Amino acid sequence: MSESSHLKSTFAGVLLGTAVGDALGLPAENLSPVRIRKWWRGEWRMRFLLGRGMISDDTEHTLMVAQALLSHPDDAAAFQRALAWKLRWWFAGLPGGVGLATAKACLKLWLGFPPDKAAAKSAGSGPAMRSAIIGAYFASDPTRRREFVAASSQLTHRGWQAETAALAVAECVTLTIQNQGRPQRAEVLAMLRSLSAEAEWQSVLSRIESSLSAQNTVGDFVHTLGLDRGVSGYALHVVPVAIFVWLRHPDDFRTALTAALECGGDTDTVGAILGALMGANVGEQGIPEDWLDAIWEWPRSVAFMKQVAGRLPEQAVLQTSVGPVRCFWPAILLRNLLFLVVVLVHGLRRLAPPYG
Repeated sequence: MSESSHLKSTFAGVLLGTAVGDALGLPAENLSPVRIRKWWRGEWRMRFLLGRGMISDDTEHTLMVAQALLSHPDDAAAFQRALAWKLRWWFAGLPGGVGLATAKACLKLWLGFPPDKAAAKSAGSGPAMRSAIIGAYFASDPTRRREFVAASSQLTHRGWQAETAALAVAECVTLTIQNQGRPQRAEVLAMLRSLSAEAEWQSVLSRIESSLSAQNTVGDFVHTLGLDRGVSGYALHVVPVAIFVWLRHPDDFRTALTAALECGGDTDTVGAILGALMGANVGEQGIPEDWLDAIWEWPRSVAFMKQVAGRLPEQAVLQTSVGPVRCFWPAILLRNLLFLVVVLVHGLRRLAPPYG
């Protein structure tokens, strides 16, 4: 495979991996591992709507970041303004499952707050779920990589945990690209330690390192974090779990996603972040076809995502904006209404047994 083809496959792997992990984990969101095992037996597959999967805010935000990069790849402030504009209209389209901090930020944007003043104090994983594509795009430019991750993070979340977690995801993707899909544990952990001197962050990294050295299972590692009932949406829970699984199973997308989603909790976000990391490792060709083919989306279809993924490396070579990929945006509201109905059905189903 040529360098150009490899780069395109990597970008597609990041975007499509995000979508697959998000859609696969969405039906199990906020369920405990026990209840997941009681409800579904056998291999993981798409189960959101008649054997099909749909994306949630995790993938939607990643696509908005990618589109903003296609408009403003050279100016972090302009990128942030473009992303803020997209968030305003995304919020107006009645998306399902909006995080509290993101909802507050979107409301403030509609009220006229400037993008750099709209963030809510939060340690959530919203910024982390959309930062992988920034790491891919600026893999050879550490200064801009950090500037753009900060611009994305600080648009909605204000807190060292959220910002550190978002930067960690971007930097992991960068190391994967620089090492041609073969992340080196020691290098990754050294990089992660350099991101923040906060004791909590350093403690989590020590747990990752010791668990990897002991060849612990994903379940064992999650247990060390006290998350036996499921991975919470806290940035320093979601991202360390995704990174541990990524380092534990770097070459097997299916095994990695399955191991992470079986832990329950915030499965769509863990799945989306891990999917992006694994997609950077294995490329588009390493994503299981049965999972990818079962995503049912329009107008932000798999084909649309591939167009966005293909345009990003082309723009990086040209070093000038080529503009975002257009989609039939009026259909998004109808799509979101269907999505909300299906979410309501899932919610009603959870009122019935089996419990766990």
